[in-house]
Amino acid sequence: MSLQPFTLFSFNISACGFVIIIIIIITWDVTVAHTLADSYVSATARSGGAAAEQVAGRKIAKYDLLAQTGRLFQPMAAETLCPLNQSSIAFFSELGHKIASISGDNREPSFLFQRISITVQRFNSILLHNSFSNDEERPLQLFIYF
Repeated sequence: MSLQPFTLFSFNISACGFVIIIIIIITWDVTVAHTLADSYVSATARSGGAAAEQVAGRKIAKYDLLAQTGRLFQPMAAETLCPLNQSSIAFFSELGHKIASISGDNREPSFLFQRISITVQRFNSILLHNSFSNDEERPLQLFIYF
C-alpha cells in the first residue's frame, strides 16, 4: 500500500434543497522526533511536546510555498514518547469528530488518538529490537502494519 502525501476530504452540505459538495485537499507531512535526542532534550525537559513543536515549525517553513499558493498544509509531528504538536492534536480532534458524526459513535476521536499512539509504540519497538541486533547481514525491518 502506498500512501500519498495528500488527503482528499469531501463534505456534503444540504441547504434549501440544494446539495453543495466541498472538496478539500490537505497536504501533510509526518515526522517523528526522538524526544531524548541531544538536539531536543533541553527543550523537552522544560516542556512536553517541545520537540514535536520544533519539528512542526521546520515543516511549516519547508512547505511555506504551498501555503502561499492557497493550499492547506498540515504538519503532523510526534515524539517517540508520544506527544503530538498542537496543530496535529486540533486536526485529529476535528477529524475524529467528523468521523463520529458519520458513524454515530462519540468515541471515534479517542479511537483515532489510540491508533496513533499504537503506531508510534510499534515504531519504537521495531527500533529497539533492531538496535540489539548483532547480525550485520540482516536488513532493518521497518514495517509498520495498520
